[in-house]
Amino acid sequence: MNALARRAAELLGVPVAEARPMAGGDLSPCLRLRLADGRDVVAKSGPAPREEARMLAAIAASGAPAPAVLAADETVLVLECLPATGTGQQAEADLGRVVARLHVTEGPRYGWHADYAFGSVAIENGWGDDWPAFWRERRLLCHAGHLPASLFRRVERLADDLTNRLPERPRAALLHGDLWGGNVLYAGERVSGLIDPACYHGHAEVDLAMLSLFGRPGPAFHAAYGTLEPGAAERAPIYKLWPALVHRRLFGAGYDGMVEGVLEAAGV
Repeated sequence: MNALARRAAELLGVPVAEARPMAGGDLSPCLRLRLADGRDVVAKSGPAPREEARMLAAIAASGAPAPAVLAADETVLVLECLPATGTGQQAEADLGRVVARLHVTEGPRYGWHADYAFGSVAIENGWGDDWPAFWRERRLLCHAGHLPASLFRRVERLADDLTNRLPERPRAALLHGDLWGGNVLYAGERVSGLIDPACYHGHAEVDLAMLSLFGRPGPAFHAAYGTLEPGAAERAPIYKLWPALVHRRLFGAGYDGMVEGVLEAAGV
């Protein structure tokens, strides 16, 4: 039994009968465990398991579905194993309702009470009251020294123009923070859970942009989510740039095309 399964068993006080690797886990190893008492649970590591537990609790408190936290310490997070049987015809509409419900929850300022990380890439979440300044400092200029100079100069040009492109004080919605299709579990017509969050409070359009980075939600999602603010399409590339830059830093120059495409869409 590996260390992750062993520590999960210690935290739960129940022996593990079987441990199987789960799909994904590029940044955080993840196991499905069959316990001696017959339950199935999920055990994962991560940059800050206790912080992820707080994020999942915040998502659940919003009314959006998330796995229950069974145990957590500084190295391991143990979660309820949610049904994930695939999508039905109405699942996209349910995702629209779920994301809208998540975004209703509002924070006092932009940010989160702790920093986080995607692997080796820090997520700076220090509180702020000026949204363009938050996005400029915490999500764009933070990549200085980690990108080719020519690419970073384009990022800087965009960052310098954010006061003309982003609203100064949008509602500080609760964001999932890493909302792509792989972090949504479906059971038939319903979303059974949002997983692997990187939560903070910010402009709701950030999650919507991320959701369309590797796919494109259809009309049923948008009808259920509700009308977007004027200018959302023009802001989407600005918000897509953050995850594109993260992917470039984590996985290398193969993501230069994505970053350049997003910058071109933003007119930079």
